[in-house]
Amino acid sequence: MTPTVLIPGLACTAEMFARQTVALWPHGPVTVASTLEGDSIAAMAAAILRDAPARFALGGISMGGYIALEILRQAPERVSKLALLDTSARADTPEQIEARRLLIERVGNGELEAVLAQVTPNLLHPAHRDRQDLIDIQIRMGRDVGPDGFIRQEAAITKRIDSRPHLADIKVPTLVLVGDRDPLTPPDRAKEIAEAVPGARLVVIPDCGHASTLEQPEAVSAALVEWLSA
Repeated sequence: MTPTVLIPGLACTAEMFARQTVALWPHGPVTVASTLEGDSIAAMAAAILRDAPARFALGGISMGGYIALEILRQAPERVSKLALLDTSARADTPEQIEARRLLIERVGNGELEAVLAQVTPNLLHPAHRDRQDLIDIQIRMGRDVGPDGFIRQEAAITKRIDSRPHLADIKVPTLVLVGDRDPLTPPDRAKEIAEAVPGARLVVIPDCGHASTLEQPEAVSAALVEWLSA
């Protein structure tokens, strides 16, 4: 059975994939990679590759998708399948970079939990923005990543390259998944990836925002099991 490596998003830990890890476990070993090492997307990818199995199925959500695409560039021969969840192949716009800079400044001033509490509801489907259980998970994960990790990850994201020119080079079975109301990396970004990667499958999860693995865990797990089993 092929091992699977999953990469969480910004300020997220293994808890982001808690339900998916259980669902995928019968199909082979599952590892949730650490994103706490490296000050660039390329360095994070290299650190994950250093500790990863010789060959593995690879999945990433949001920032984890940026890292997954970089892993494909660094070591395509080691990846057997690819799953990109709620992510984008584009680089940040100047406006996005400025917004991240302001968050970095606030977190540097000791406002990590306030930032997480403010940002998290806006990432969710409108029907989920009052779900305190989802907000609590995000704050708990962000606390575990810590302010230094948050700042390093945000800075790395602002410097990432545009991956769109490289999408046609992906030769492995690819799943592109997105929440139907993802406000951060909306369905058109997922469609853009799926149309550029040869043979990619696009799955849009209903009643779901950016945190798909938490908001609709059963639907996401089912899509990942189908991806891994195909």
